[in-house]
Amino acid sequence: MELTTLWFCLIAFLWVGYFVLEGFDFGVGMLVGLLGRNDRERRLVINTIGPVWDGNEVWLLVAGGATFAAFPEWYATLFSGFYLPLLVILVALILRNVAFDYRGKRTDPAWRRRWDWCIIAGSALPALLWGVAFGNIVRGVPIDASGEYVGGLVELLNPFALLTGLVTLTVFLTHGAVFLALKTDGEIRGRARRFATRSGVVAVVLAAVMLIWANLEGQSVAGWVLAGVAAAGLIGGLLANAAGREGWAFLGTAVAIIATVSNLFVILFPDVMPSSLDPAWSLTVTNAASTPYTLTIMTWAALIATPVVLAYQGWTYWVFRKRLTVASIPEDQHAH
Repeated sequence: MELTTLWFCLIAFLWVGYFVLEGFDFGVGMLVGLLGRNDRERRLVINTIGPVWDGNEVWLLVAGGATFAAFPEWYATLFSGFYLPLLVILVALILRNVAFDYRGKRTDPAWRRRWDWCIIAGSALPALLWGVAFGNIVRGVPIDASGEYVGGLVELLNPFALLTGLVTLTVFLTHGAVFLALKTDGEIRGRARRFATRSGVVAVVLAAVMLIWANLEGQSVAGWVLAGVAAAGLIGGLLANAAGREGWAFLGTAVAIIATVSNLFVILFPDVMPSSLDPAWSLTVTNAASTPYTLTIMTWAALIATPVVLAYQGWTYWVFRKRLTVASIPEDQHAH
């Protein structure tokens, strides 16, 4: 395998990991006000992701850094063309992260409600806009002969991209609800399971339309196989959720996300950003890549660092694996 193809696969792996882990993270954040009926319950919802949310975001930083180093032309065109949506995502993530910390600084109910809304909005906006961004990358955007994005914001708000955004939003909501059911007990657990069933039905319908649309244009056998795996994972996860098997349900929604994101990258390859103006102007794994020397150094660094990072994050999830209940949260405890 050529190094350019290897790094395309590694970047795909990083985005898959980010969407699986930050996906339930965003879902839980969006459900803070909906499933938490009082302050203690809302603190319980937040505490389910308290030990892991910041670690989950590291996947985004590594994916962005790897793209910059391995495919600088891709990085430059992507971040200049999608500047406004990516800026909104960045501001939303900052607001969300600050809210997790500031919410518990005061016991005033109005103060906490305001920060709760910041957590909700800071989770919903990236969940939607990441889907819109990836929908545009797969569909193709106006790129000229010099590799520059020449479109505007209107071009990014096309039907396929908006549909992809709704898919990520609803799938992440379902993924987060299943995670809450897996991590809690009592009333929150029951509410989360019921919500996952309702949101999951919507997610199945939207994802089916999006995957069929994407694969009809992509014409890839592997893409159709991955679309089938995604559908089986999501439907299987919903059936397991209905049966009260939250662990299997979470595995199902995770498989659905893995297969869906992998499907988008399979359709994309060997392009990294197709041009809607002329296929010859598309950015590919070849013309957007760094030098072989740079990719070789990066490969050795990844071989050393990646297992360490995966082991540490796996250990973190293992340590904080137990269920949480409202009874474990005293009235005067601050949630961080």
